[in-house]
Amino acid sequence: MTHLWVRSESRDHEQRVGVTPEGVAALMKAGLRVTVEESATRALSIDGYAATGCAIAPEGSWTSAPKDAIVFGLKELPEDGTPLPHRHIMFGHAYKGQPSGRVLLDRFKAGGGALYDLEYLVGEDGRRVAAFGYWAGYAGAAVSLLSWIAQQQGVTAEPVGVYPSSQAMQDDLRDRLKPVGETRPTALIIGALGRVGSGATDLCASMEIPVTKWDMAETAHGGPFPEVLSHSIFLNCILARPGTPVFVPETAKTAPRELSVIGDIACDPDSDFSPIEVYDRVTTWDAPALRVHDAPVLDVTAIDNLPSMLPAESSDDFAAQLLPSLLALKDLENGVWGRAKATFDAHL
Repeated sequence: MTHLWVRSESRDHEQRVGVTPEGVAALMKAGLRVTVEESATRALSIDGYAATGCAIAPEGSWTSAPKDAIVFGLKELPEDGTPLPHRHIMFGHAYKGQPSGRVLLDRFKAGGGALYDLEYLVGEDGRRVAAFGYWAGYAGAAVSLLSWIAQQQGVTAEPVGVYPSSQAMQDDLRDRLKPVGETRPTALIIGALGRVGSGATDLCASMEIPVTKWDMAETAHGGPFPEVLSHSIFLNCILARPGTPVFVPETAKTAPRELSVIGDIACDPDSDFSPIEVYDRVTTWDAPALRVHDAPVLDVTAIDNLPSMLPAESSDDFAAQLLPSLLALKDLENGVWGRAKATFDAHL
């Protein structure tokens, strides 16, 4: 019997989960065995999972799960260097030249386990079957706006936190905008037609921010892109990959510009293919904006778990997208799981 072990998340500020109690009930009805770890931080209560009749395990006990269990989480594992003997479903961030990714793959190699990377879980058409992208874009645009608001008051952005809903996030932003009156920034979104860009666009629209929407057609010429510098906020919503052009070169720091906030929502600064060359590290919930130039001011926001700011809505959305694939876990050799395993083998 296929055994799915839903682990708790160990990362700070991570309250999301990839399967809901309703999803667990559907998996069990389909003949899967499910274990769910307790969690002190998960947005969805353990009581809902327990009510399905699934097994409940202590927080962090996945390391001693049966070797045939498939361990399912979202964000990275504790970086303790131990070999990984299990099969893991998660966001590995291991295939684009990241130094930490190579370490993770070496742990799988040492333990004999395998990574089924959620970012590379794709259908026959090559499109991802499930993504948090919309909510990353939504929250990422909010953080960038918070950074712009702080700049108008002569400071950098203060720590960010969890919102109970997207409506609560909008209400907070409107309150914070009151000191600047009717003034609004302009925004340019690259990748505006994708999931991430759609979320960013919707947040901007709710705040009445004028948006220039770009996608593949507008960036096909490969650059340079002086239009980026003529907007107050630039939101990068495309994943870095070979051939991605540079949208913000190092020279942008000192160039004449309206640009004062870069929201790198794709957030891959240590990738070999990063299109934003003015910064080299992610930002955090405690320090969401990195100042890369003082006169004129230029801040970068690059939080790599943005949907966690809206954990309930983003979890429900992602889990609904992923459930059909989880229901196919009995056939790991084919379909989306077979393709994900082939990708892992190629990079191992």
